[in-house]
Amino acid sequence: MIKNHEPSALIYLVDDEFAVRDSLTLLIESTGQSIRSFDSADAFLANYNPALPGCLLLDVRMPIMDGLELQEELIRRSISVPIIFISGNADIPDSAKAFRAGAVDFLEKPFDSNVLLARIAEAVKKDIEYRRKQIEKRKLQERLNYLTEREKEVLCLIVSSYSNKEAAKALDISKRTIDIHRAHIMEKMQAENIAELIMMAMQCEVLGRNLH
Repeated sequence: MIKNHEPSALIYLVDDEFAVRDSLTLLIESTGQSIRSFDSADAFLANYNPALPGCLLLDVRMPIMDGLELQEELIRRSISVPIIFISGNADIPDSAKAFRAGAVDFLEKPFDSNVLLARIAEAVKKDIEYRRKQIEKRKLQERLNYLTEREKEVLCLIVSSYSNKEAAKALDISKRTIDIHRAHIMEKMQAENIAELIMMAMQCEVLGRNLH
């Protein structure tokens, strides 16, 4: 049986059938993972904690707000929790719509317990990795915000593969001044080399942005 090595992760289950919630809760808790189950989409929305990594097991067919409608609502609220849909009657249009909207899997009931646990582990890992990248991106953005307006201009040119000489001509300043700006940019962005600086800039989507 698959064990989860991220004790801080939280699995959410939304299904209007008590028997399904009860059996899946027992299964997931048996692996040492934490799970919270809800009988409706509204109950889940009222209790979702965006601070914790995890995933959402979501039934497709539910009254009032069904699984696909909840998925749309999460997108509207910019909530990016990985979703594993579970359905008692697989519907190709439903599964296609779910995947287009970013679902990580679509399982038909009854499903193999080990398969479900494997999909949960993959989804949690994906969410943890996404959150790590978002934290890294925020840190890079904070460094980017410390650059002066002129340094941001120089950075955009560096990312666009301008040489120091070409950048100096484009900004109508001396090459020596470009050298100084470039050194300050490297220091503020904490980049070891130009290749790393360019990767950082790409993560912050600098190219083509208005940095002012």
